[in-house]
Amino acid sequence: MVRDIAFFPGSNPDPDVDAEQGLEAPEGELHLRFFVASGMEFALPAIGIREVLEYAPDRINPMPNVSPLLLGTVNIRGRVVWVGDLGQFLGEPAPVSTDRSEVSIIAIEDQGLMLGLAVERIGVMMWLDSDPTKLKVSRSAPDSMSPFIRGEWHLEDGTTLKLLDQINILRSARWAS
Repeated sequence: MVRDIAFFPGSNPDPDVDAEQGLEAPEGELHLRFFVASGMEFALPAIGIREVLEYAPDRINPMPNVSPLLLGTVNIRGRVVWVGDLGQFLGEPAPVSTDRSEVSIIAIEDQGLMLGLAVERIGVMMWLDSDPTKLKVSRSAPDSMSPFIRGEWHLEDGTTLKLLDQINILRSARWAS
C-alpha cells in the first residue's frame, strides 16, 4: 500500500483524480489570527513568526526600569527574549491578562532580532491574500495603531481582520518609551 503512488495525496500522476478528491491549492499566504485584550482581532504573516508559545506568568521575568509595555523576558530555547503587551503597544487601554495559568506569546523575528508579543488569545491559521492591491486601507484604526497596520480584510462572516506589519512592530522605538 505504501509503495502505491496513488496512496499519497497530491502525488497521483493523474491530476484529474486529485481534483475529484477535492484537493485544492491554497490561495494567498498563511497567516496567524489572534486577539488582544480588547477583543480586537489581528493577523500576522506566518513567515515572520518564529514560534507560538504558552508561558506561565511566573516564567516571564519582570525587569526594573523598562517601558510599561514590556512584561519582562523569557528564555526561548536558550535565548533571552523580551516580551511585550501587543495590545497596549497598539494603544489599546486594556492590558493582556496575566491572571491565568498561561499567557499566549507570539515570537516574531527579523534579521536575528526576536521579540515576544503577549496576546489575549491565539486564533487559527488561515490562508489570506495579502496582495497590497487586495488589502483595504484601514480607516477605523486609531492613529496610535496605523503605523503598524498594512491593511485589513473584510471577511465573509462580517468581521474585520487587520494585518499587522511585524517588522515595524519589532523595530519600533515605542518599546523603549
